[in-house]
Amino acid sequence: EGIREVQIRWEASVPKSRDMQGLASIPGVKNIVAVASGKGGVGKTTVAVNLAVALQRMGAAVGLMDADVYGPNIPRMMGVHGSPKAVGEDRIQTLEGFGIRLMSMGFISPGDRPLIWRGPMLHSVIQQFLRNVDWGELDYLILDLPPGTGDVQLSLTQTVPLAGGVIVTTPSDVALEDARKAIEMFRQVKVEVLGIVENMSYFLCPHCSQRIEIFSHGGGKKTSEEFGIPFLGEIPLDPEVRAGGDFGSPVAARGPEAPEAQSFYEIARRVAARVSVVDLTAPPEELITIRP
Repeated sequence: EGIREVQIRWEASVPKSRDMQGLASIPGVKNIVAVASGKGGVGKTTVAVNLAVALQRMGAAVGLMDADVYGPNIPRMMGVHGSPKAVGEDRIQTLEGFGIRLMSMGFISPGDRPLIWRGPMLHSVIQQFLRNVDWGELDYLILDLPPGTGDVQLSLTQTVPLAGGVIVTTPSDVALEDARKAIEMFRQVKVEVLGIVENMSYFLCPHCSQRIEIFSHGGGKKTSEEFGIPFLGEIPLDPEVRAGGDFGSPVAARGPEAPEAQSFYEIARRVAARVSVVDLTAPPEELITIRP
């Protein structure tokens, strides 16, 4: 009685991921989230880039590492070009775009020259990107993994504590077959699967507004139910998303109200929520042991 006005101030902080025995964390980085796919061509990098931008626009400190050393597309998709500079004797400075700290093999070996490297060399460069790069203080470091379940994926899961993995697929049976392998890979190395994203889920005709399911529809959600993991959302096949990647201007940078960006913000919110749940429900006194 007598109170005429109430002011409420909301604050939020991103929790730090759990420790894993034998795996050293990256100083200053709270959560490392891997974006993976079982096969190429499903839009994994597009999801990783727009997820990073959406999280940054939502107020988080975000880094984006291009772990796809054979096909580093992040420089083009983020519209950032240049060479990283050395800081001190053994530190590398990140480049920045849209408020996100970036590192990619595309900055070191630009152009059309391919990398013809074997496993040990891949392991070395991935470790340098993780350990020798000055990432600063980050809430999330998003890792854009190469497709498949090869050397880079195993190197990461056995050397850094991942908060979890996001699986990207299209609704087609071929893509889903390989997505299941990616899910099983994370499970075998004891990494939490944060959920599945169904990319190119449908196409909305700009003339008649009819929904066309070019690559089928619903396979991502069905797979998530089969494996008992969350379904993070579906992304329509939109020419604006493709153009944003080609011209270095991710659609998520247009803000959460832009129709072409809304699905990415919904997925970013769910990923952030899943990471928080995983972080806060981990046994506080137990260390999770990862064995090669």
